[in-house]
Amino acid sequence: MSDDTIRLVTIGRIIRRRWRLLTVLAVVGALVGFGASLLFPPRYTTSASVLLPGAWEERELRTQAEIATSSVVLDRAAASLGWSGVGGTELRDRVSATATDGNIIKIAGTAETPERAQKLSDQVAQQFVAFAARIAGDTTDPETTSGPEALRQIVVQTSRRITELAEAADPGRTVESVQGRTELEKLRTTLQEAMDKLDQADPAANKANMVVMGTAARPTGEAPPTRMQLIVTGALLFFLLAVIGHLTAARMSRRLRTEPEIAAALGSPLLGTVDVPGAQLTHRPEGRGPRARLRRLLGVDVRWDTPTPQTSGDEASRQIRYRRVCARLRDHLPTPRRLLVVVPDGDEIARRAAGLLVAEAESGPSPDSAKKGYPVLRVVGVPVSQPMVPDRGEESGALVVLSAGSWTAGELTGIAEACADAGHEVVGVVLAGAVRALATRSPDRPRDAATPALAIGDHATGGSG
Repeated sequence: MSDDTIRLVTIGRIIRRRWRLLTVLAVVGALVGFGASLLFPPRYTTSASVLLPGAWEERELRTQAEIATSSVVLDRAAASLGWSGVGGTELRDRVSATATDGNIIKIAGTAETPERAQKLSDQVAQQFVAFAARIAGDTTDPETTSGPEALRQIVVQTSRRITELAEAADPGRTVESVQGRTELEKLRTTLQEAMDKLDQADPAANKANMVVMGTAARPTGEAPPTRMQLIVTGALLFFLLAVIGHLTAARMSRRLRTEPEIAAALGSPLLGTVDVPGAQLTHRPEGRGPRARLRRLLGVDVRWDTPTPQTSGDEASRQIRYRRVCARLRDHLPTPRRLLVVVPDGDEIARRAAGLLVAEAESGPSPDSAKKGYPVLRVVGVPVSQPMVPDRGEESGALVVLSAGSWTAGELTGIAEACADAGHEVVGVVLAGAVRALATRSPDRPRDAATPALAIGDHATGGSG
């Protein structure tokens, strides 16, 4: 197929001519999405926020987020929840933690019900705060006392000793005793200020006091993908696959569309192109039975990749085309004779064109007149699957009439071979195309003039079958 397959107008043509099939496929996709929603139960997600006071670097926040979803925290949360069949391993797929602006860790939990999702998020947040406090040194266990805590204890003991020395000194009786008590108080004050600065500079002391910012909100809607999302996704996916399938099939189509290709496949020159009025003409294959009725119901019995018929001139201009074809056919033959007009079965456009061509040949001068006249034409329909042309009798030659983009090179070659087997030489090819006729018509030729041509074509085809 040409590059026209990638244009939006082509996609619009698919939707317009295949809307029944696309609608059915979209409904099937929606049913598939609904079935998928039954296999996957609804999930609800909520989150709890944990505030980390103090100054934190970005990498430290990422580390805390990893700790919040670590196996230790999840195992403790699973043990506290006590849900049957749910352990820390199962919670790993249900819990996530992210670091946000403002030193906040958001812990999201997903469960089958809103209540369980809320409990899961709260419990993981609490276990994360407890575990973070423990690894930061915020514990009363003597074995885990850190260096700064030991230093605080030494300062407390030193302060007590200073108090004892101050009380033992002579209570202000001499200048030396007053100076000694003053120096001891200064030492006590200096030690206290040093400990205050140490507490402010100790990151473990500041960062161990994490706070859970309230309980998680109870979710009011399902977590994606919801049932409606699965249904819409299934319908849209099937619709897109159907459109892509149509475009792919058109791209891989081997039907001949250009005049040189068609003439080469039939081994005969092209005598011209003619227009057939009627925008509703289609390539509708004949058939009966449930399968054919189903194809007609879905609208797939009519080809979609044929271009939209263009508006043609009046009837007089179309008649000129048929007259020129007959004139070329007359000049191409050495002597006037009778010819078969071969039309592939199922090509309604070509059948109409053949009828009009026969009518034009009959309206011209006869072969027996003084001057060279038009040949006598008789229309025959030929099945493309098993082409069979009547043997040579009164007619000695064949004129093939068909529409472009309808048949492959192999099918046209089969028609040419069938003509040769019957003793008919293919003297020429005529291409037919559907057009939209104007409302006005030529006054010298009434609209009913085309009726005899169609009658001749149908009668001749039926008689030869």
